[in-house]
Amino acid sequence: MNNNTQGEDHQPKKESLDSRFNQTLRNVQGLLKGRSIPGKVLLTRRLELFDNSGIQHQSPSYQRSYSQNDAARSNDADKYMEGGVRNTNNSDSNATVNKLRSSASNIETSAREVKSVMGARSTDSARVLKFTKELSGQMIVVERLRELAWSGVPPYMRPDVWRLLLGYAPPNSDRREGVLRRKRLEYLDCVAQFYDIPDTERSDDEINMLRQIAVDCPRTVPDVAFFQQAQVQKSLERILYTWAIRHPASGYVQGINDLVTPFLVVFLSEYLDGSIDSWSISELSSANISNIEADCYWCLSQLLDGMQDHYTFAQPGIQRLVFKLKELVRRIDEPVSRHVEDQGLEFLQFAFRWFNCLLIREIPFHLVTRLWDTYLAEGDALPDFLVYIFASFLLTIFSFYSLRALLMTFAADLLTFN
Repeated sequence: MNNNTQGEDHQPKKESLDSRFNQTLRNVQGLLKGRSIPGKVLLTRRLELFDNSGIQHQSPSYQRSYSQNDAARSNDADKYMEGGVRNTNNSDSNATVNKLRSSASNIETSAREVKSVMGARSTDSARVLKFTKELSGQMIVVERLRELAWSGVPPYMRPDVWRLLLGYAPPNSDRREGVLRRKRLEYLDCVAQFYDIPDTERSDDEINMLRQIAVDCPRTVPDVAFFQQAQVQKSLERILYTWAIRHPASGYVQGINDLVTPFLVVFLSEYLDGSIDSWSISELSSANISNIEADCYWCLSQLLDGMQDHYTFAQPGIQRLVFKLKELVRRIDEPVSRHVEDQGLEFLQFAFRWFNCLLIREIPFHLVTRLWDTYLAEGDALPDFLVYIFASFLLTIFSFYSLRALLMTFAADLLTFN
């Protein structure tokens, strides 16, 4: 009885969290409407796709068999998306009351949306059929796959879809197995050449880099027990060091260790079932571990090839995007921009880590792979698209804390009045 009650109490918290996350992505879609930026085509060509997606509210549970039902789409969510970004600038004497009423209305709307939005899974039967059709052809049309993936990928299809979206696996099914086999062998050769050697054969810079990676691996996603397994950290170390040696323009930069984790979880899901909390990499053969590491290595390489200057000296790419974020927030919500300035904050102080780690350190890990479906679907447009994702993320945070402050003020006023 008590266990059931605790489970029921815990469920609304997860649904509320995932609803806010889902709303953030809908906010981004609203921001992009009508704006001439990379990524717009994906968002407007099949606008209905996102409404039918959503994210899973449970801890990551990876199954290689489909067992979920489809659900209805929320009309309230559609209306909310059309609303765009709210302007909080108010100066009349009833501003606090009006904002409180508006916020209360939004809370009611969000509460009604929770079940409908969370019910619209990325794994509903219609979408699964679309993915199955796209993946079963001899020659996959990657652009159509991007359109589908933008709104979420069924977990058991995610490994194949991610390989294709990143260009690691070729779209021609006849060539795919051979290419993957060759790439995995190439990774093994690189590990043998660069990693599996004594320190006497490394330069001082390489020794220092390896030590830094060894320090950072235990810090990677510290709140998920799976990443604290010694073998998992060793795999991370091999991937990161090999990548850094083969990319001397940047070498290893703190934050890249976080970027490996979504790939590691997704490719492990081909071999391990159930929740990530129950996974043990020691159950896998050394050959399977090598294949997983190779897939992570090549997908990381493909991802970072599109934003190399994010991790070169002084990280100019990230600094440029932080400036764009600041300008975007100023244009779409001047009160928020002014509030940040009034507090003496620089966008670089908080947004640098967002761009450096792609929000992995900011959101619960079980939401990361769903977010990365959209990241990878954006392709070469990802760096500019991140600006809009993070603007929505910032405004969502600000809206939440503004509402809390309004409620506290209102409660204080009631106490004073009484």
